[in-house]
Amino acid sequence: MTTTTLAVLVPLLPFLGAAAGLLLGRTAPGFVRPLAVLPTLTSLVLAALLAVRQGGDRALNAATELTPTGSVPIELALHIDGFAALVAVLVGLVATCVQIYSTGYLRDDPRYPSYAALVSLFTSAMLLVVYSGDLMVLLVGWEIMGICSYFLVGHYWETPEARAASLKAFLVTKLGDVPFLIGLFALATDAGSFRITKVLGTVANGGLDHPTLIALLLLAGVAGKSAQFPLHTWLPDAMAGPTPVSALIHAATMVAAGVYFVARLLPVFEASQAAMVVLAVTAAVTMAGSALAALAQDDIKRVLAYSTIGQLGYMTGALAVADRGAAVFHLLSHGAFKALLFLAAGVIIHAAGTNSLATMSRMGHLRARVPDAYWTMTVALLALAAIPPFSGFFSKESVLGAAEHVATGHTEHAPGAAGWLVLVVGLLTALLTAAYAMRLWLLAFRGRGAEAPDHGRQPLPMTVVLWVLAVPSLAVGALAYRVLPDWFGGRDLAPTLTTSVLGTGVALVGGLVTYAAWRHSTALAARVPPPLSASLERGHPHGAVAAHPEGDAGRVEAEAIASHAPAYGDLAQAPDPSDPGRLLLGPLHRHAAVGFHLDAVYSALFVRPVRAGADLVRFLDREVVDTYVRGAGALPRWLGTAVRRAQTGNVQTYVSALLAGTVVLAVAAVLVATGA
Repeated sequence: MTTTTLAVLVPLLPFLGAAAGLLLGRTAPGFVRPLAVLPTLTSLVLAALLAVRQGGDRALNAATELTPTGSVPIELALHIDGFAALVAVLVGLVATCVQIYSTGYLRDDPRYPSYAALVSLFTSAMLLVVYSGDLMVLLVGWEIMGICSYFLVGHYWETPEARAASLKAFLVTKLGDVPFLIGLFALATDAGSFRITKVLGTVANGGLDHPTLIALLLLAGVAGKSAQFPLHTWLPDAMAGPTPVSALIHAATMVAAGVYFVARLLPVFEASQAAMVVLAVTAAVTMAGSALAALAQDDIKRVLAYSTIGQLGYMTGALAVADRGAAVFHLLSHGAFKALLFLAAGVIIHAAGTNSLATMSRMGHLRARVPDAYWTMTVALLALAAIPPFSGFFSKESVLGAAEHVATGHTEHAPGAAGWLVLVVGLLTALLTAAYAMRLWLLAFRGRGAEAPDHGRQPLPMTVVLWVLAVPSLAVGALAYRVLPDWFGGRDLAPTLTTSVLGTGVALVGGLVTYAAWRHSTALAARVPPPLSASLERGHPHGAVAAHPEGDAGRVEAEAIASHAPAYGDLAQAPDPSDPGRLLLGPLHRHAAVGFHLDAVYSALFVRPVRAGADLVRFLDREVVDTYVRGAGALPRWLGTAVRRAQTGNVQTYVSALLAGTVVLAVAAVLVATGA
């Protein structure tokens, strides 16, 4: 089988699996699970084989013109370099794990056939983005992902939170896609082609007429898809979808697409120093703000959602210092441990019957109920906190090392100010990341109180997937800088001594300080008199654990979302006295818990004015336009009524009216003649 054929089959197989799953979902339900898992698994195998064949050598390019379009042709083109080959393997791995996990997680869900088909279509669209060598074909995959995310986030459509979250995700990402499309057209106009190789050739020859404008337009779309400030607000709310969907979106698709796009077209952004500075500022605000918000969240999935936003900020920071190798390295590492975090969180939610960390902290021995989730999530949290030798350490230090090189003047591909900004804020975020990772672990697994409910063992597919993802979370970082440099253009991925010491040091400080704050908060909570403690328990909006049937994890999560509405709304909740986040953040906690009121700002600036305009249009349509329409119909009706009443059929009446009219005309004629 030729390399080109392999490359075509990788995105095609999940697409065919999605089409077959939709067609056979009702008529042959026994084929749904094989059609969900096998095409994606085969695609993973083919992507791995293609990566081995590619081996980091010269990029694979192939193209055929779709249709004549004039001066700027659109082509079905492939452009597969080392970055694309590795990212495709990540997408296939995470998608396969999600599909296998979902067979157990949603095994009793009547909407599973459509769910599995949409996940396959989602996977196919992301693989199309990864392998595409034409910007218009890439845009097709880009938009299909947005549509799939709308349906998957709204899978539990019976809950208002899921409906609102799916609509918000769709609208916010589309808001960024409008300037993104304009930027693509402007880029293709300057380059004379949508082919990525020709665009990069034009950039290398200085052929872009408006590099800053094009870069900023493209960054708007990237900010929407990759949940970067200020278009990141949709991602925490998207946690209203099933947990496997969250794992797929956060680890390998959708949000990864924006980072991957910038990495692929990085020379376009390097052509504008202003764009690189904007990218650095966006990355810095995203990293720090999301880390503070994660430290204040009560919902376990929202903690992980803000964590994803922060880690995407690291990737964007690496791109801001012109090191796409570090960005893609962290993308790969993050994909493995973030998928593991979400899937382990799904097991925990199933066991606890709630998303609330405050409720979990009041459960004793929860870790004994879910030992597989406990150990694998511990591995993933250590990777997230960048503790050596876990994978996150190597990839995150690669980002910080790249920023250090730019800040100290060892490379001139990016402004020095961008390097210092990414380095300083990156170190601060490393401290905060370790803090919220430790907080999550303590509240979820070190709770004290009533014994956690026992609902039996989790389905085997869910447990197996956790251990499969634990392997790359532990080992991929240590092996990457020795095995993968060829796929990263020969770049040395080994962390530098300075950033390694500083990064590990601040991470350890963040974890230890959080542990000390937890011990202090727990000691204070123990001194609360029992009646007050009991009243807090009863008054807490998540005090009751949702009852659920054994083995139906998806329904459990739907119930947990429905009972956990404050996590998706105002977050007006009773204080948890054992939460170290409140002690660490102090007065900042209530602002961080609601994402620093950015949703309220958007509501005031955009939502309310648009609604007011819509109300005005509705009023004008109903009271003004409809009045004229009703009047236009009423006037002929009134005239017809008057004429109809005059037609009495009485000859004497007609003669009298004729004589009266004659008299009136005669009088009028006399008056006119007299006046003349």
